[in-house]
Amino acid sequence: MDAHRPVIMGTRHAIASGHYFASQAGFEILNGGGNAIDAGVTAGLAIGVLQSEFVNIAGIAPIMIRLAGSDTVITIDGVGVWPRSVRPEIFIEGNNQHIPEGIQRTLTPGAPGSWLYALEKYGTMRFGDVVAAAIRFARDGFPMYPQMARNIASDEGSLRRWPSSVKTYMPKGRPPQVGELFQQPDLAKTLQYMADEAAARDSDGREAGIRAAYDAFYKGDIAKTITEYHRENDGFLTMEDLAAHRPREEPPIRVTFRGIDVFGFGPCASGPVLTQALMLADGFDLEGMGHNSPAYIHTVAEAMKLAFADRDRHCGDPEFIDVPLEGMFDQAYLKGRRELIESDKAWPELPPAGDPKTGAPTTEGGHVFAPSLNPDPPMGDTSAVCVVDGDGNAFVATPSDIPRDTPVIPGTGICPSSRGSQSWAVEGHAACLAPGKRPRLSSNPMMALKGGEPYMVWATPGSDVQPQATLQVFLNHVVFGMDIQEAIEAPRFATYSFPGSFEPHDYYPGRLNLEARIPRETGDALAALGHKIEWWPEWIFRAGGVCGVQIDPETRLRSAGGDPRRPSYALGW
Repeated sequence: MDAHRPVIMGTRHAIASGHYFASQAGFEILNGGGNAIDAGVTAGLAIGVLQSEFVNIAGIAPIMIRLAGSDTVITIDGVGVWPRSVRPEIFIEGNNQHIPEGIQRTLTPGAPGSWLYALEKYGTMRFGDVVAAAIRFARDGFPMYPQMARNIASDEGSLRRWPSSVKTYMPKGRPPQVGELFQQPDLAKTLQYMADEAAARDSDGREAGIRAAYDAFYKGDIAKTITEYHRENDGFLTMEDLAAHRPREEPPIRVTFRGIDVFGFGPCASGPVLTQALMLADGFDLEGMGHNSPAYIHTVAEAMKLAFADRDRHCGDPEFIDVPLEGMFDQAYLKGRRELIESDKAWPELPPAGDPKTGAPTTEGGHVFAPSLNPDPPMGDTSAVCVVDGDGNAFVATPSDIPRDTPVIPGTGICPSSRGSQSWAVEGHAACLAPGKRPRLSSNPMMALKGGEPYMVWATPGSDVQPQATLQVFLNHVVFGMDIQEAIEAPRFATYSFPGSFEPHDYYPGRLNLEARIPRETGDALAALGHKIEWWPEWIFRAGGVCGVQIDPETRLRSAGGDPRRPSYALGW
């Protein structure tokens, strides 16, 4: 297929991110001698300003890293935990098994710790160097662009619940217009305070400065302002919760597809969904079906349903539940699950989960889901940062969190993570909330190695479309031979036949969305198999905003792509 944008190629380094200014900021770091981690943190912090209606500085930031010369892939969880004082029965018994919008769904912020941990342990630069662009964008502003303007206008009713949110996102009393200068002075002050605290300790070494920035957020004035607001507004966060926060390194899930080692996040995110669906799809003649043919879309969508069913039943914080990951990827178990995909009939609803502990492909019981009353699934948030430097260091992250469901803390410009929205208030559910427990994220940063060397880093926003869009892009490239930009631009599809990650966990039995560039006759053929077809417009942002960098194993050429469905851009040299 012909891409709308050229694939970006370079021999030294490449970056792709969810906003063009963030890509530029990270690219300047690479050109200035920083490594992929320095550039990734720079771009990630900038995105927290440039896309703050989708990504909050105090939100989440799952990160995946591969260091040059190593075949080990590292994940940093990037997500906080439920406060220690939370009582699950408040939501389970007192709110009809739901976690309402507002301050009480707030977790300890994971993103600041994640960025700073990655920078301290694997980067080379000082905090002041990597945060400078974010401070500049917040203090001096940037031209309001169409997608952000549309998002703020769409969220106006939600934002008006809190005066501090109106002050931040509607400084003129109305949603900002395209082309207007958009400044976030309170956010600039927050970031500058962290930078100043770091600078005061830089003489003791780079690491000391980074730890000072960490303490400024989790133990200093920022923490005091956050927790005082919580205390005054019936929130749960305390100084003790923030001081106790620690980023966690955890092993990724690793599967092999056609000689390529594919790495995804563990059960606190949606890495198991993509990797399991990939293994299920690997048992079919995908090439023979043809790209985006009825048979191909049907097979991949049904594989996704099975993976989502296992996610719902088995995945959650492994520090609280026993997640049977080994069994989920056992070849005999996968074979049994694969046999549940019928070529002539779609599952009309969520398929039953399997029992990976016994190897049984299906199991009885479990939570019964009612179809959603909402006409459409929630609007996907999140952004992405992908970097590969000249030495072969690789970095990918999916920062996220939104201001439409929780207030901006007055004077700070930040909304501490509301990712409690991705927990469940259903007793016995794998992702049921508990004090100190992490939610189960929809986030899905991905990395692939070939022969122990970086082959591809890629990620996308889009709620539960994330593992679906990233899977399709990977298959577009590996199976159908598209370059990274072509693979990103190809028309997409997404199933919603499972309970969604976000409250109220919307469920649309049998629903399959197709971008309008997919032929109508393909939709008709899929409908004949039992899929409930809904049509997306062409180039819709709900289909994701994939960013990616691919590395040729022989030439070491870096090829990068950004999704025209969102303000994503790639740069390389």
